[in-house]
Amino acid sequence: MVSAVPTHVWIITVIGLLAIVAFDLIVIARRKHTVTIKDATRWVLFYVGLAGLFAVALFLFTPGASGSEFVAGYITEYSLSVDNLFVFVIIMARFAVPSLAQDKVLYIGIVVSMLLRAVFILAGAAAIAAASWVFYVFGAFLVYTAVRLALEGENDETDFQENAVLRGMRRILPLQHDYDGAKLVSKVGGKRMLTPLVIVIAAIGMANVIFALDSIPAIFGLTQDAYVVLTANAFALMGLRQLYFLIGGLLERVIYLNVGLSVILAFIGVKLIIEALHGSHIDDIGAIHLPHIGIVTSLGFIAGTLLVTTVASLIKSGYDRRRVSVD
Repeated sequence: MVSAVPTHVWIITVIGLLAIVAFDLIVIARRKHTVTIKDATRWVLFYVGLAGLFAVALFLFTPGASGSEFVAGYITEYSLSVDNLFVFVIIMARFAVPSLAQDKVLYIGIVVSMLLRAVFILAGAAAIAAASWVFYVFGAFLVYTAVRLALEGENDETDFQENAVLRGMRRILPLQHDYDGAKLVSKVGGKRMLTPLVIVIAAIGMANVIFALDSIPAIFGLTQDAYVVLTANAFALMGLRQLYFLIGGLLERVIYLNVGLSVILAFIGVKLIIEALHGSHIDDIGAIHLPHIGIVTSLGFIAGTLLVTTVASLIKSGYDRRRVSVD
């Protein structure tokens, strides 16, 4: 897995991303109130705007299809992340996290998951560089995930269960029972104790890593440029926290989200398998010619699927509400 981006651009990009993460931390530290819809809207637009400016820079200053690949990868990662938000809502409710602490919890959990995703991406890149058959594995895994996601239906509270790691942390760590605002460490009887926020952060981080098992192979199906893969993931995750506060209450209305995401994952999985076959110099299977699926076609398919999914969901949820009010 290679990149056409020179080393100094990598360095500038990493510094820029770290600066944004640090700026985010300063904003959280100074905020003395819970995040409002107005706050969330402003920050979602800010982060989407940053991603848009970054895409424009790629279109203008990098060769090849890096710009188109970034847009397709960013949209895919962001849309898959929307499904993650439902689990975040469940985690916050299950642990009864104070409203003022939710922003801090999401921030730390997402930053941790960004670091872990970087490790996953590098491992995936190394696997691809070592053996081309990895594309078959990624493609088959995405098709399997798509089928599983379609059969699961709508999200519900069973999507999150406290696992053995979290239970082990409860036994090992010096945890107090109650929250202390947004503090991670508190004094109880003169002794320093960790608050339950530590467990919540671990739950958010692990949930994000588990979701990465689907999303990272998906973006490899759109681009093999390491720079594009890492930046698309970073921008999608950086805007995820604000999106939680903006549309957390609207998630139940997007009832066909799993269907749309399963179609996207299946499409990318098939695309990966076809590319692997082309790499093995197999262009036809019997009388069936295997087409080359370009990034523009992929981007159009992903955007169209998300549009149809959203419109169909809103129509269905609106119909259900009207039927309930009539009854």
